[in-house]
Amino acid sequence: MNQAATLSFGTYLVTQSSRSEGRSTPEIVSAAIAGGVDLVQLREKHTPVRERLAVGQRVRELTREAGVPLVVNDRIDLASAIQADGVHLGDDDLPIDVARAQLGESAIVGRSVSTVAGARRAEAAGADYLGVGAIYRTTSKDTKEAESEIGLDRVSAVCDAVSIPVVGIGGVTHERAADVIAAGADGVAVISEITAADDPEAATRRLADAVAAGRAGR
Repeated sequence: MNQAATLSFGTYLVTQSSRSEGRSTPEIVSAAIAGGVDLVQLREKHTPVRERLAVGQRVRELTREAGVPLVVNDRIDLASAIQADGVHLGDDDLPIDVARAQLGESAIVGRSVSTVAGARRAEAAGADYLGVGAIYRTTSKDTKEAESEIGLDRVSAVCDAVSIPVVGIGGVTHERAADVIAAGADGVAVISEITAADDPEAATRRLADAVAAGRAGR
């Protein structure tokens, strides 16, 4: 059975060491795990691949011990090398079917989208879940103008158009998370909200509380 069928996407950490205030990515991941994070994505986009491999191996140890799924941003080869649970793909990455061929049918394969049409194409291609955004203005990732500040109405439209889980991303904070969930998303993905926090464990708990509030208010 595909792992994604049993996942909770409530709180989703995307790693980025440049936002971690001098702390290591494994430190941030360990704190997020203690705070109850549901899923971790190894991003580290601007880190040399050999360094990313070493970091990924340590993060894989931490997530495996905690039973928290780990996916890798973009790099199918890196996901395979560290025995991650899957991969998260964007417009410029290899297709979903190639990821499945390389990682196996049970792998978790996510896809970034910003439109209803893109969401439908990704679902038809076999994506397990969608990362939808950027919902709000964000400085953590360079996004094209058409993919920036798409808003909650777009999130709702995507959620109505597909039957797979949707994770809202882009400028999401614990103050905004309940609104994203109320719009129909299954979870929220964040970088700075956890990574740059003074206390990443507490920040993860705040985010989880906001997700729960959003679900209760539906």
